[in-house]
Parts: sequence; C-alpha cells; structure tokens
Amino acid sequence: MNDFAPAQAAELLTYPAGYGVVRECLEQQQQAATRSGVARFFGVNPLHPDARSWYGGALGEMRVGEVLERLGQEWSVFHAVPVGTRGSDIDHVVVGPGGVFTINTKRHPGAKVWLGERMLLVAGQKTDHLRNSRHEASRAAKLLTAAAGMPVDVRPLLVLVAINSMTVKRRPSDVVVITDSQLLRWLGKRQRVLSDEQVRQMADAAGQVRTWHKTERVVVDLEQIAAFEALSHEVERARTRRLLWAAASLVGLIGGGLAAANAALGALVGL
Repeated sequence: MNDFAPAQAAELLTYPAGYGVVRECLEQQQQAATRSGVARFFGVNPLHPDARSWYGGALGEMRVGEVLERLGQEWSVFHAVPVGTRGSDIDHVVVGPGGVFTINTKRHPGAKVWLGERMLLVAGQKTDHLRNSRHEASRAAKLLTAAAGMPVDVRPLLVLVAINSMTVKRRPSDVVVITDSQLLRWLGKRQRVLSDEQVRQMADAAGQVRTWHKTERVVVDLEQIAAFEALSHEVERARTRRLLWAAASLVGLIGGGLAAANAALGALVGL
C-alpha cells in the first residue's frame, strides 16, 4: 500500500483503521465503574456493556486495516472515511488498478454465518449487513464521481472477521462477501480496470476530506489511541485470568472426581 499519498490526500490518511469506533467505544466506556481488586483478581470483564459491541467493531476494522497494509504500492487505502452528518463513516475505501471498493467490516467471533442472495444470517439472526454495504458503495460512487469529475464505479465488499464458518446458499450479485483471510488474495486477483492516471485521479478525490464531508476537520487524538490500547491490554489480561480460573476449576473437578472414585474403590475392596 502506498503510505505516501499526494499532498491533497494526506489529511484523510491520518485516520487509522477503526478510529471512529474507537472514539465511540471510549465514550461508552466512561460509564464503566472502576473494578475492585477482587474483580481484577477473578478477571471480570472491564468493558461496560454499552462499549462491548464498539470494542469488537474496532478490533474487526483494525484487523482488516492490517490486511490492507500488505497491498502493493499501486493501491491507496483510506480508513474511517467520514460521511453524512451523524458521525457515520465508511470503514475502508480502497482504490487501485482493480477498481474502487468500499469495505464494510463486521466481526462476529465464533459465529456461524449463512449467506443467501438477499440475506445474511449470523447465528440464525437476520442482519442489515448486505443492505448497508450496498448503501455505502452507492453513496461513495456519487461523491467520488462529483469530486473526480468522471464516472466512478464502486464495488461493495462485506468482510467478515473471526467467524466460525460460512454456509453459502447463493452469493449476492452486487456485494462481495468474504472473510478477512480471503481479502488480500481477492483484491490481488482483480484484473486491471483503471489506468494509472485514473487511479491517481480517483485516489486524489478519495483523499480529499471535502469529498466526503463538508465540515469535517481531521484531528487524530493520540491520547485516545493510547487509551484504547491500554483498554485492550486490560481486556486481554482479564480474559487470560478467566481462562486460568476455568482451567483451575476443571483440574479441581477432575481431581475431586478421581479422589471420589479412589475412595469408592477402596470401600469396595474393603468389603
């Protein structure tokens, strides 16, 4: 991926992957009470319930961001692209010889996914993932066409992170649904549809803040980034403690069961 974008694109590129959901996660996390020493000892999850979905979303977008970093120099990638007036954003916009793509990232740890032409189910529950992916691509196409001064076709990708499995009944014709482990290979196999000049013009347009949002001012708060990293470490430490306690409990149950069995056997032998 090209880390050195044109000057007019540099402002948007300062947003790291997942920045929008990181901010929302931290805002919701302010409601969380300080954990007691006992809670820390037993690994109680430090995340406030209202922050958990945002936290998972941030991890998903960061994971996809890491994958996109491995693209070649001919590709330009923009993260957390601000659109609309309600603080919404497009997770990732990718521009390269193979075309222009919006990426909607959804993280569903351990979930079984069912995919049909018009519907995507996660653990048996309907989602709006396909509809939202279409909407993002349509919006991006209109904005980029206006900014670039040429028709820009945008293809929507829905990238699923950390799922258990995906059963495909019939793939949608207008949304590409893949996992994070398939993303790099999928993009790499795209045939060239844009010239170098078209790629440059479209990447320049995508890199302009005013293309997407008329009043957005790009400011990356490094303290928020550090706060999320600290929270992530705390969450992982708590998870590790819970796993250790679960393992210890299992060992205790097995040990207790063996002791009981030995006692019973001894009693039988003594009869």
